Amino acid sequence: MTTEEKASALHDRGYNCAQSVLMTLQKHSGLDEKTAAAVATGFGGGAGCRELCGAISGAVMAAGMKYGAENRPLINGVDRELIAAFREKFGAVRCEDLKAAKIPCDDLIRFAAAKMDELLSK
Repeated sequence: MTTEEKASALHDRGYNCAQSVLMTLQKHSGLDEKTAAAVATGFGGGAGCRELCGAISGAVMAAGMKYGAENRPLINGVDRELIAAFREKFGAVRCEDLKAAKIPCDDLIRFAAAKMDELLSK
């Protein structure tokens, strides 16, 4: 199963965007499925207020877990790369704007998971 397929399958099982991405990036975060689901629960739907897309939030959490708090500049660099690619592909990073553009969450989840997997595998 590809990264995109795994992320989409988790979303199909009822996990929110942040959970689906963070759970998919388990090999980078080191979090078990139950912990990843719990940590990311409040970040779906743009943290419940339609701000930063939950798919991005889940990916950012994976980078933080991989590199640790002492490597903030490295994490911020990876995060900026993800957000730039996301914005280039979808035109926005806010949940509300993405919903208004009628972009399916599955597209956002698949992209965020695959792109962060690529960035964290370098």
